[in-house]
Amino acid sequence: SPVLTLHALVYYSHLYSLLTREGISPHSLLAKSPPPLTLSLSPVAPMASLLTRDQYVYMAKLAEQAERYEEMVQYMENLVTGSNQVSELTVEERNLLSVAYKNVIGSLRAAWRIVSSIEQKEEGRKNEDRVALVKDYRSKVESELSEVCAGILRLIDSHLVPLASTSESKVFYLKMKGDYHRYLAEFKIGDERKAAAEDTMLAYKTAHDLAITDLAPTHPIRLGLALNFSVFYYEILNSSEKACNMAKQAFEEAIAELDTLGEESYKDSTLIMQLLRDNLTLWTSDMQEQMDEA
Repeated sequence: SPVLTLHALVYYSHLYSLLTREGISPHSLLAKSPPPLTLSLSPVAPMASLLTRDQYVYMAKLAEQAERYEEMVQYMENLVTGSNQVSELTVEERNLLSVAYKNVIGSLRAAWRIVSSIEQKEEGRKNEDRVALVKDYRSKVESELSEVCAGILRLIDSHLVPLASTSESKVFYLKMKGDYHRYLAEFKIGDERKAAAEDTMLAYKTAHDLAITDLAPTHPIRLGLALNFSVFYYEILNSSEKACNMAKQAFEEAIAELDTLGEESYKDSTLIMQLLRDNLTLWTSDMQEQMDEA
């Protein structure tokens, strides 16, 4: 008789539950040969053509509350690309889209860092069997990371940027584009890493040029862009000096106009300014240590 692996056992257990939930007897499928049966594994798909724009927003919020971020992504993607295609997203809608993807990609990036750390430890112990297992698992996580990044980047290029009518929304989506190319650059190697870094630079640079022209120094989107752009310089390009200069300039320009900051964005802007200052302090300290060691 064939060997039933743990993976297969989990699969058939899931299939049994799914069939039962759909009101189908698994035993009846074994007893006769019915016509091929297609089941949708996506909980969002059956409702995709039935929801209005407001309903998609509501369901995305519901998925967020339930911490089911993959489904939150699906609802927002359906809102953008569905048969009832929307015009430019509202501020609330684009924030929901951003939150959905940020949570999905955030858990994957954290998983990748943990697995990579374990891989290094196993290599240090020279445990070749375990190293091979961990490498395979890391590859699986990287495939998922690539898939998520490709999904949002397609959406940005095909729908979000072309429909953006204000400088604020254009900077928001271009910053987002840079962010997801940067996430690719975090784990890609060789030519793929170089290409991801170049795409990151292009998106951030385009967003930055537009932001310094059209957005106030205290605007949270402009500040968030400076924060992430400087992190890119530091972590991906290993350019500490450029990272510090960008963070320092953004912080000082915002401080100079802090009295013009509106109440609605005060909390967001000051939080990002704090992060800029924290990074600046950390990076300056690291640079000093490197100089002392040299």
